[in-house]
Amino acid sequence: MAKVDRDTRMTLPTPLLIRGLPGSPYTRKLLALLRYRGIAYRLRLGGSSNTSDLPLPRVPLIPTVYLPNAEGELEALVDSTPLIRRFEQEFSGRSVIPPDPVVAFFDYLLEDYADEWLTKAMFHYRWSYQSDIQKCEEILVRWTGISEPEEHLQQQGQAFGKRQVDRLYVVGSNATTGPLIEASYQRFLTIFKNVLEQQPYLMGHRPGASDFGVYGQLTQLAQFDPTPMSLTLREAPRVYAWVDIVDDLSGYEVDDKNWLSRDALKARLGDLLGEIGRTYVPVMLANVEALMRGTEQVSATVDGQSWIQQPFPYQGKCVQRIRQQYEDFSSVDREFVDSVLAGSGCEDLVKP
Repeated sequence: MAKVDRDTRMTLPTPLLIRGLPGSPYTRKLLALLRYRGIAYRLRLGGSSNTSDLPLPRVPLIPTVYLPNAEGELEALVDSTPLIRRFEQEFSGRSVIPPDPVVAFFDYLLEDYADEWLTKAMFHYRWSYQSDIQKCEEILVRWTGISEPEEHLQQQGQAFGKRQVDRLYVVGSNATTGPLIEASYQRFLTIFKNVLEQQPYLMGHRPGASDFGVYGQLTQLAQFDPTPMSLTLREAPRVYAWVDIVDDLSGYEVDDKNWLSRDALKARLGDLLGEIGRTYVPVMLANVEALMRGTEQVSATVDGQSWIQQPFPYQGKCVQRIRQQYEDFSSVDREFVDSVLAGSGCEDLVKP
C-alpha cells in the first residue's frame, strides 16, 4: 500500500479566505491545489464588493487570497505561483514541488507556460466566436448576481462581453495570430494526450504545480467554452476526463517515489518542451526585449508569422525567475538541464 504523504504542519490560520470565480482559470487552479493538499479554505464568490471589509490588492485580480503579513495584518495577494510556493513553506505534506531541483525547474517552466501561453488560447476562443461570447455573456455575470433582474443581467453581460472582445489585442489575438493560437492549442491537446497515455500527471504519478496550472486553463478550454470544448472532446477525450479527475484529488494517495525522475524528463516531456520553445519562448523573449528598450509594442516571430502584443512587466518577471533557478544550479545540474532543453527552443530562455 502506498505511503500517504499527510499534512503535518500549519502555521497560517485556516481556513484560508479567498475571493474568486468559476470562470477564472487561476481561481480553479488554486482551489484544486488546496483540495489536493488538504488545506481548508473559504471561498467568497463574486466581485470586489463581496470583500469590501477586506484590504484591496495592489492589482485587482482573482483569485485574491487574504493572508496575515509580518505584523499580523491581513494583506490581499493575487499571484498564484508565489502563493503556491508560500503554501509549501507553511503547510507540509502532499507537496506539489518535486524534491529534485532539476525536475522542479521543469515543473515551474510548464506551470508558467500554462499561466502565460495557454491562457492566450483560453481568452482567444472565449471572445472570438459568437457561440462562446454568447455563453459567457449569459453565464459569467450570473455567477456574481444570480438573483439580479433579468434585464439588468442581460445589459451587464453584453457590456462585459463587448469590453472583453475589445481587449483581445492585449493577449495578442487578432486575425493574423488567431489561427496560430488555435493550431498551438490543437498540438498541445495531442501532446498532452500522449503524455497521459504514459503517466497520469505531467510530473509523473503525482501532480506538480504545473498540473494544476494546466488544469486551471483546461477548466475553461476543455469544459466551458463551446468551441474549444467541442475540439477537446473530439480530439482528446482523455484530456477532458483528466480535468474532472484533477478537480478534486483530496483522496489521491501519493508517495515520494511517484515523482517523474530526471532521467525520464526528455522522453516524457520532450514534445511538450518543443511546443513551448515554438510558441511561448519567442513571445516571452520578445517581451523581455520590449521591456528593456521601453517600447510600447512586443514584436516576435512565431511559426514564421508576425506576433504583436503589448508588453507585460509581469511576464518579464517570469523569465527572470526561470533564469534565476537556472543560475542557482550546480554545474552538474545545469549541464543536465541543458541536455534536456537542447533542440527544443527552450534553451534560448535561460540565456541572458
